[in-house]
Amino acid sequence: MRIRVLFFGMVKDLLGRSGEEAEIADGASLQGVFDHYASGESKLRSMEASIVLARNQEFSPRSTVVEEGDEVAFLPPVSGGAGHFLHEIADQDTGNFFALTRMEIDTRTVVARLLRGEDGAVVDFEGVVRNNTKGRPTQYLDYECYEAMAVKMMARIGREIAGTHAISRIALVHRLGRMQVGETSVAVVVTAPHRKPAFEAALEGINRLKRLVPIWKKEYFADGEVWVEGEWDDSVLK
Repeated sequence: MRIRVLFFGMVKDLLGRSGEEAEIADGASLQGVFDHYASGESKLRSMEASIVLARNQEFSPRSTVVEEGDEVAFLPPVSGGAGHFLHEIADQDTGNFFALTRMEIDTRTVVARLLRGEDGAVVDFEGVVRNNTKGRPTQYLDYECYEAMAVKMMARIGREIAGTHAISRIALVHRLGRMQVGETSVAVVVTAPHRKPAFEAALEGINRLKRLVPIWKKEYFADGEVWVEGEWDDSVLK
């Protein structure tokens, strides 16, 4: 049977391509797909424990059976279109908002989108590009992601947080592409009647985004570049 296989981050660099159509045996599992590509690629095999597999834009156990026409993605540990946003999910009922963009993140616009008269607190967290990593000067960063899956995961995280904290609305926005020192790469905006739950929700939002959303960061230095290695949340490795 024929499936579509996608590679991201350091796996893409290792295999020298971002994806391809592949012929695999009927009844093959995700583990079988991984084994197909790891055969003869000792570096990929050595990374096996840290690579998560997705089937049709959902995290899936390696025992999952693959079917004709499926899309399978190899997702290394996360580093932590038309219009302004490449992909966006706007919840009409709740006002929550989740998006990816290649343009500058304007959090003032995001705040205006969320804020209502009953809100007494706005927490606007922005992750920005710093000028060094452990003292090694950084020139710039490149971010890439599994876009369709990433925005769905951002929405899932945001909705779960909104359901467990006394907040009004939440937005998660991540930028992709090349970013210079001092530019905002990610924003988590929370509005609420009171400040404590707003702060707690924003902190949980950025922490979960860094460990669950398939977004990768490559850092460039004067003498080379490197994919920034992080780790998956334990929940996606089971």
